Amino acid sequence: MFDILMYLFENLVHNQSEMMVDQDELADELVRAGFHHDEIYKALAWLEKLCELQSTDANPYLQYTSEPSSTRIYTYEEQQRLDTDSRGFLLFLEHINVLDSSTREMVIDRVMEIETKEFLIIDLKWVVLMVLFNVPGKELAYEQMEELLFEVPEGLLH
Repeated sequence: MFDILMYLFENLVHNQSEMMVDQDELADELVRAGFHHDEIYKALAWLEKLCELQSTDANPYLQYTSEPSSTRIYTYEEQQRLDTDSRGFLLFLEHINVLDSSTREMVIDRVMEIETKEFLIIDLKWVVLMVLFNVPGKELAYEQMEELLFEVPEGLLH
């Protein structure tokens, strides 16, 4: 499912393609790209839920704010999906104002809906990028996250 999300984001969103695509047409394109129907519909449902989170009425996270000194406590299931490095990365993103408490919760919500055995920090970075892309007013945060995702270390590598 995550491979499909990546494919869609890179080929439709990131390439500035027309976003108003018929779902059946999109599913046919994904089948032609080699993806299975079950995974396609799971990915499309994941994206639909992400789009629903844009609406203040449908998104409890947009009304969620926390005190700057508060700490997010992760559930056991969240800890199983998001390892220490991933949780630390989310905290880092909050400290540099790429994420706020509501977008962090949206990211965690979307991460927990991804069906995968192994979830890596690079996967988390892509989910953050997808969430920020879909939240109005987060264009600067999206650009910062894009830089973090695609930054290439300078200098000689040993």
